[in-house]
Amino acid sequence: MESERESFDLSGPLHLTYVLWDNAYHRMSVAASLVQGVYILERDRQEKREGQNALAPPWWTFFHFKLLRPLVDDVDSSIFGAIYEFRPPSSQYNDTLYRSPHYVIAFRGTLTKSHSVSRDIELDIHFIKQGLHQTSRSEIAIQAVQNTVATVGDSNVWLAGHSLGSAMAMLTGKTMAKNGMFIESFLFNPPFVSAPIERIKDERVKHGIRIAGSVITAGLTIAMQAKQPKDLSVDPFAALAAWVPGLFVNPSDHICSEYIGYFEHRRKMDEIGAGVIERLATQNSLGGLLMSAFGKESEPLHLIPSASLTVNVTPSRDFKEAHGIHQWWKPDLQLERKLYNYK
Repeated sequence: MESERESFDLSGPLHLTYVLWDNAYHRMSVAASLVQGVYILERDRQEKREGQNALAPPWWTFFHFKLLRPLVDDVDSSIFGAIYEFRPPSSQYNDTLYRSPHYVIAFRGTLTKSHSVSRDIELDIHFIKQGLHQTSRSEIAIQAVQNTVATVGDSNVWLAGHSLGSAMAMLTGKTMAKNGMFIESFLFNPPFVSAPIERIKDERVKHGIRIAGSVITAGLTIAMQAKQPKDLSVDPFAALAAWVPGLFVNPSDHICSEYIGYFEHRRKMDEIGAGVIERLATQNSLGGLLMSAFGKESEPLHLIPSASLTVNVTPSRDFKEAHGIHQWWKPDLQLERKLYNYK
């Protein structure tokens, strides 16, 4: 079963025989497949599958991409990312350039295999503690993105990632956006550091908990700002608003489903005239504020001003399916899309 899910011929989007780059489903499916390619690159390395035995190449060659180089972790030598170059056939060249990327930088999530699981879990913990930006893997990822953008420009590059890889793509995308470069991003099942409030069925209870959380977070933010006054003429959170990453979440996946409530709650707070409170709350986390109070640096990666949110409302059999990368290229998906722009 494991090798079946790794094989493109058995589990890949074979139905996409021709990619329409202005089609949202096609773009999503290709980006997810390239992320899967990174997963299988590392599995090929672990299983010593080379040449004709390697399972990874079809995940990118099917869509006319070439692997330029893998991104390798300096701690355990595992492959955590890849840089792809789009090379369409000359007969399709003019037809395929519209909205297609020239380069895609993709990052995998956690692999539960003995060869890499300890390092991946270590990075998962760093993310939860809002310290992913301080790791050597993130430095390698950011450097790779910066070098690629410096060579070809930000408009020619896509970022893609799944789970922990989405957090890595979020970090690199945010880093570039702070410098005025807004990279198109496909973040699949991006982790959100919060209690899974979205799983509460009673809407009134859920909304009440969110309001209480916003009031507490905003209050602590004001208290912290009073002790450590900042330059209020520059709002770093608002400065990121022009970057609109694509977030792909499943309501049955508690790791990422809170993004649904995060953006909807902000909209509701604006409607009831509590936008000022929510503007403070939406860009701060309780964990980050507490860490700052103790003099520790934190970077709440999961908090972003704008996003194009795609929710897969297709019923999932279990959590594994709801969190998996395979769901994003299945045909006949039931998707709900909404654009959230920060005001």
